[in-house]
Amino acid sequence: MKYMLVMVGEPDETDVRAASEPEDGEPCWMPWYREMTERGAGLLDGARLQPASAATTIVLSDGDVLLTDGPFAETKEQILGYHVIDVADLDEAVYVASRHPVAIDGGRIEIRPLLTG
Repeated sequence: MKYMLVMVGEPDETDVRAASEPEDGEPCWMPWYREMTERGAGLLDGARLQPASAATTIVLSDGDVLLTDGPFAETKEQILGYHVIDVADLDEAVYVASRHPVAIDGGRIEIRPLLTG
């Protein structure tokens, strides 16, 4: 079954490139990736998102497209990134999510099954 893990937490305002290319070794998610691959969890896709300040929000109003820079909602917690996984069931998805560095660092991970068909 395919699930999307949506990582939610307080954004880190440090440079995104610096966070994805650490000087002191491998990225923090690499041990998680190796463990899940060894378990047979299919890690199909994933990415860290740029800060919400880089977002563009659209709203349709009477057929016109209205653009707003930045996020629509003002909130402390934001979507930080996602992973799409292919695992046997929800129990395995919960395990995969519980071992993710975002969850370990105090963030939340929403697990949502993908619609198929």
